[in-house]
Amino acid sequence: MEASSPTPSAPSAPFSTVIRTASHEQHTEAENSSFMSDLLGGRLGVRAYRRYTEQLWFVYRALEDASAPLAGDPVAGPFLRPELARTAALERDLAHLGGPSWRTGLAPLPATAAYADRVAACARDWPAGFVAHHYTRYLGDLSGGQIIRGTAEKTWGFARKGDGVRFYVFEDIPNPAAFKREYRALLDALPVDDLEKQRVVDECKRAFRLNSAVFRELGEQFPLSA
Repeated sequence: MEASSPTPSAPSAPFSTVIRTASHEQHTEAENSSFMSDLLGGRLGVRAYRRYTEQLWFVYRALEDASAPLAGDPVAGPFLRPELARTAALERDLAHLGGPSWRTGLAPLPATAAYADRVAACARDWPAGFVAHHYTRYLGDLSGGQIIRGTAEKTWGFARKGDGVRFYVFEDIPNPAAFKREYRALLDALPVDDLEKQRVVDECKRAFRLNSAVFRELGEQFPLSA
């Protein structure tokens, strides 16, 4: 008796689609936090924007301190593009917002410290998990971050793409849409098995939850007046 041919399986979705779809709920929750809604609605003062920028500095230092150690890693290394680096731009923005002594007394919120610690732990012990954090931050900056820049320029009078909003200006990425396509292609080619990919998806969800926790603590610091 002739053996039957195996039924062809449906093609699986690209991993960049899987990770975006699977983390949509957590992403939306972070975007719709009361703090971010109030900030984007122009209902908070520049002090709240400065405090938010300070928290970003701690997270991006954790991300970018890993660049050299992970540069040769086969999983994380391809994502470490120098044109994405944000720490120097954040420091220029913070000097504009807080003057030359902006570092004096600066400390992360507890949620920010937990977020930065998790990024550092992944960078040290789990390169694929680090990719999840890299993805959630940098692709978000290239997309929704531009909305924050526009709001900040309009609400607090920063020069267009100038000091105060340089974090959101990727001068070395002339075509963000093309860059994001290349980045998603790297995700699709991530050299790990399906089980590890599921762990990366879970870490991506965790990254958004960590970000939401920062927003909650910022919201507690800057509640709107009743």
